[in-house]
Amino acid sequence: MKRSAGGVFLALVFLLSVWGSAFGEMNPMVAESIATIESQLGQIPSDGGGKRIGVLVITLSNPYWTEMKKRYEEWASEMNVSVEILAAPTEGDLKSQLETLETMVVKGYDAIIVTPMDPFNLIPGVLKANGKGIPVICSGPAIDAKALKDAGGRLDGWISATFLDQGRLAAEDMVKKMGAEGGKVAIIEGIPGAGQSEARKKGAGDVFASAGNVEVVSVQPGKWDRNLAFDITTNLVKAVPDLRGIYCANDVMALAAADALETSGKREGVLIYGTDFIPEARTAIREGKLQGSTTFSQAAWTRGAIVFALKLAGRTTDLPERLAIPIMLATAGNIGNFEGWK
Repeated sequence: MKRSAGGVFLALVFLLSVWGSAFGEMNPMVAESIATIESQLGQIPSDGGGKRIGVLVITLSNPYWTEMKKRYEEWASEMNVSVEILAAPTEGDLKSQLETLETMVVKGYDAIIVTPMDPFNLIPGVLKANGKGIPVICSGPAIDAKALKDAGGRLDGWISATFLDQGRLAAEDMVKKMGAEGGKVAIIEGIPGAGQSEARKKGAGDVFASAGNVEVVSVQPGKWDRNLAFDITTNLVKAVPDLRGIYCANDVMALAAADALETSGKREGVLIYGTDFIPEARTAIREGKLQGSTTFSQAAWTRGAIVFALKLAGRTTDLPERLAIPIMLATAGNIGNFEGWK
C-alpha cells in the first residue's frame, strides 16, 4: 500500500507540527524519513490502545542499540504503547538471544520485533511465536526465508535498511576524496555471516573493485569489537605503511581504528569511515577524527516498526512485505544538517 506524493507531503507537515513533542524541534530529514516509511503503511493509528510490544535487539552493550532503545521508548510514550526492550548480554551470543526470544513468547505480547544476530539463530523462537499466534516482525538483517519456510514458520513483516548502500556510500565518498592518486584501502567487517556486516562489506568492496586506482589490501573481521579493531589496525598500518583508507562496518570499530592510527603516529592522510552515526562518531566527524558515517534515522525506524506491529496486532492485512528506510552519509561537509538527528 502506498500514498500519493501529496500524502507524503501532508504526513511530513503533520510530523513536523505534532510529533516534535517527542523530539523537541524535529530535524526535517528525520521527519522526511518517517513520512517515507509511513507512506508504505497506509492509514496510521492515532493511538496504540495500550498494546504490549516486545522488542529483541542484539545487545545493549553497544551504543548503537542503547540509542535504538531510547527511540523505542520515546515513541511508546507518545503513542500509548507498552514496549519492553530485551537483548543478549554480548554480541555473538546466539544461544542467549534465542533463549530471550523464547521467554518473550511466553509473556504473550501483542507483537514481537526481533533483530537476529545471524540468519538462523532465532528460527526456533519464531516458530514458537507462530504457534501462539503472535505476529513477528524482523527488524534489520533478515532471518533466512528458505530455512524458516522449510521449518514450517513465517515472518509477518520486515523493516530494513539497504545495508549494502551503507558500505557503498562510504566507499564512494572515500574514493572521491582520494582523488586521481587513489591508493591502498582496507575493510574491517563485523561478525562474518551477519547480514548487515556482509552487505556493508560487499557494498564497500564493490566500489573499491570498480575504481581502477584503488587496491583493497586487507579485509578482516573486527566482530563489532573496539579492542579487536584497534589491534587489527595497529598491525595493518605496520604491514601497509602507505595505507590511504579504512572502511569499518560500524562506528565503534572506526573510532578504534582512528585511535590505533593516532597511537601509531600514522593518523595523517588516512581516511576512516564507519556506519551507525552514534553520538561519539558525530563528535569525531566534527573534529576530523572520522571522515564520515552512514546512517538512517533511528526515530523513523523505530516508529515504523511500532506502527507495523500495531497494524499486525490489529490484524490489518493490506501491508507491505518489507518496509524500506532511506540511507544517508554524514560528513564534515554536511554535519550541520544533522543537528537534532535521531
